[in-house]
Amino acid sequence: MNRINQKLKEDKKLLSIYFTAGYPNIDDTVTIIQNLEKSGVDMIEIGLPFSDPLADGPTIQASSTAALKNGMTTELLFEQLKDIRQTVSIPLIIMGYFNPILQYGVEEFCKKCKEIGIDGLIIPDLPVDVYHSDYQQTFEKYGLINVFLITPQTSDERIRYIDSVSDGFIYMVSSASTTGAKTGFGDTQTEYFERIANMNLKNPQIVGFGISNNDTFTQATKYAKGAIIGSAFIKHLTNNGVETVASFVNPIIATEN
Repeated sequence: MNRINQKLKEDKKLLSIYFTAGYPNIDDTVTIIQNLEKSGVDMIEIGLPFSDPLADGPTIQASSTAALKNGMTTELLFEQLKDIRQTVSIPLIIMGYFNPILQYGVEEFCKKCKEIGIDGLIIPDLPVDVYHSDYQQTFEKYGLINVFLITPQTSDERIRYIDSVSDGFIYMVSSASTTGAKTGFGDTQTEYFERIANMNLKNPQIVGFGISNNDTFTQATKYAKGAIIGSAFIKHLTNNGVETVASFVNPIIATEN
């Protein structure tokens, strides 16, 4: 069974952390992953930096720009991760845009992910229809889960279609905006979380965008299986460095464990 599916079966609310590969420094990728696992994070999303990141807010965009300037490439990321499964056992997901994957070669990219031990991909600009018709067989051949995003504007029909094509979790974007930390969720977002929960989808939902601390994590996971933190963690890395990961994670999961 894929590590993502195994993790989703655990009787707890899951914390997934996103960071940009090659940031703050080019060689920080593996250290950050190892420190996140040691800190009790459930899943990790490794951001493959791209020059035109449509869904990313200013914090993640800035980290992508810095990582690219540092020299991060798809090939280098695979090289950095080649021995990651010797020290890390939690699910690892690569999050990136389709252009670099297409340039690398979709099948070759998936093959490399399998060799390294990557469990899934999140590709915000790959439409579910195109994935289903052109790439699903390739992803499944290499044991990769593809995670799709939904927003408050996604129709119920579309959500059910995404659910039917998915075999992992659905990335539930908390609001129709780019990524970024917020102080809390309003009634509109809470109603959206509740509405999706009541659809009884076969795939659990994990909430992303706007989660930054224990309060927003608790709010987001009231109706969902877990939550993803990205921008707030990258700000923490920028200000405090890669050896202080535990001081960011511990307060968020304090009430969970």
